[in-house]
Amino acid sequence: MIKVMQYGEGNFLRTFVDAYFNALNKEGGEYAVSIVKPITFGTLDNFKKQNNRYHIVLRGVEDGRDVENVYPINVLSAVIDPFADPETYYALAEDAELKIIVSNTTEAGICYHDTDNFSDFEGITYPAKLTKFLYKRFEAGLSGLYLLPVELIENNADELKRCVDAYIKLWDLPADFAEWNEKENFYCNTLVDRIVSGHPRDEQTKAHLTALIGHEDALVSIGEPFGLWAVERKGDIAKYIAEGHHNIDVVLTNDIGYYKKRKVRVLNGSHTNLVPAGLMLGKETVYDCMKDKALCAFVQDTLREEINPFVSDDLAATTVFAESVTDRFLNPFLNHRLTSIALNSISKWKARNLPSFKDYYKANGKIPPHMTVGFSYLMALYSRIVEKDGKYVAAVPGREIEMKDDAPYLVYFAEKKPIADFMRDPAVWGEDLSAYCGFVDAVLANVEAINGGKALV
Repeated sequence: MIKVMQYGEGNFLRTFVDAYFNALNKEGGEYAVSIVKPITFGTLDNFKKQNNRYHIVLRGVEDGRDVENVYPINVLSAVIDPFADPETYYALAEDAELKIIVSNTTEAGICYHDTDNFSDFEGITYPAKLTKFLYKRFEAGLSGLYLLPVELIENNADELKRCVDAYIKLWDLPADFAEWNEKENFYCNTLVDRIVSGHPRDEQTKAHLTALIGHEDALVSIGEPFGLWAVERKGDIAKYIAEGHHNIDVVLTNDIGYYKKRKVRVLNGSHTNLVPAGLMLGKETVYDCMKDKALCAFVQDTLREEINPFVSDDLAATTVFAESVTDRFLNPFLNHRLTSIALNSISKWKARNLPSFKDYYKANGKIPPHMTVGFSYLMALYSRIVEKDGKYVAAVPGREIEMKDDAPYLVYFAEKKPIADFMRDPAVWGEDLSAYCGFVDAVLANVEAINGGKALV
C-alpha cells in the first residue's frame, strides 16, 4: 500500500490529484489518500455522511462534441481534522507506508512567520505544521517522504523546503533532524493544470448531475477533461508517481520550469488579468467573459502581445498552448465563477502577472497596456472594499461580493488608504511598482475612469 497525505480538502485536489490516484487503483495500484483539513474554517460533515466517497464530472468539448464523463472517487481512506483529532493526524507521521505529501494551500499558504511557536498548531503556517509533522516522523526513526506541493508559486517545493529549514532553525531543532530533512525528504517542484469549477451552485445543474450520477452527491465536483501534472524527477519518485495518462497526463521531468512558466503565465495569468475586469463589468463566470466580444479580445490581445512572447524561445509552441487555453475558457460546462478565481488576488497578480509585466517593460521600455488595464480593474475592485458584519465586501454591478485575501490588504482598502502607496509597498509586491515609469499615474487615472462608469475594454 502506498499512502498519501493531502493537505487540503478543496475541489481542485479532489478533482485532480485524487482522481489520479483513483485511476491508478483502477489500473491495479494500491493507493490510499488521507485528507488533512489545513485550516479551522469549514466542515467535514459531507465526507462523513458519504463515507469519504464522491464523484467528479469532467465536462467539455472534444472533437467538436459535448462530453460529460462521471468518475466515482473512492481512494480516500480518511479525512482528518487535525485541530480536533491531533492523535490521528500525527499517527500518519509514524506510518511506514506513507510515502507522499501533497498540498494546496493557495499561493499565500507557503510562507514563513518568525513569530510561530513550536507549541502552537492552529495559529501557525502550513510549512510550520509540516515541520512539526516531519519532526514526529524523524523521531519515529522512519525514512523521508516525497513532498509535492501544487501551490502556484515559482519553485513551489524549493520554497516549501526553505520555509521548513527556517522553522528548524527558528525552533532550534536537532542538527540530526536538519540532516535527515536534507537527505531523506525529496521536495519536488510541480506544475498542475486542470480548470476545476467545483460544486455546482445552481439548482438546474445540481439536478442534472444528480440524475447523471444516480443519486445526490454533496461533494460532486466539476472539472474539464484536460489535465496535466508535471513533477520534478527526484530520488525514486517513479516508483510512486506513474507517468502517462491516468485521468490526467503525468510527466516526470528535470525541467519543471518550462511547464510551470507556460501554465502560470498563460492560463493563470490570463485568469488573474481578466477576473477583476469581468466582475466590474457584471460578469459571473469565465465563460460569460469569453462570450463577450470585448473581453474575449482583451484576453487574446493580452496573450498575443504581452504574455506569449516572453514564455520561451519557442513562440509557436507557446501560441498553440495559448490557443488551447482560450478554447478551454470557452468550455460552456465549467461555470468557473470569477469570485472563486478572485481569492487572494493580490498574491496571485504578483506571482502570475508581474513577471510578464516586467519582461514586457524590459523589452519595450514601457508598461504593457492590457495588463495595466487588468491591474487597474483589480485596484478599482479593491478600492470598493468595505467591512460589513465581520466580512469584507465590494459592490459590483447588480450585486455585492465577499472579498477574500490577506487580512492586512482587506483592512488597508477598507480604511480607504491610497492606491498609490499600496503600489509602492515592497512588502506587498517584492518591489516598488512606481519604478515602472507611468504605471502609478496610469492606474490612478484608469481607476478614476472605471469608478466613473467607463469601460476600459
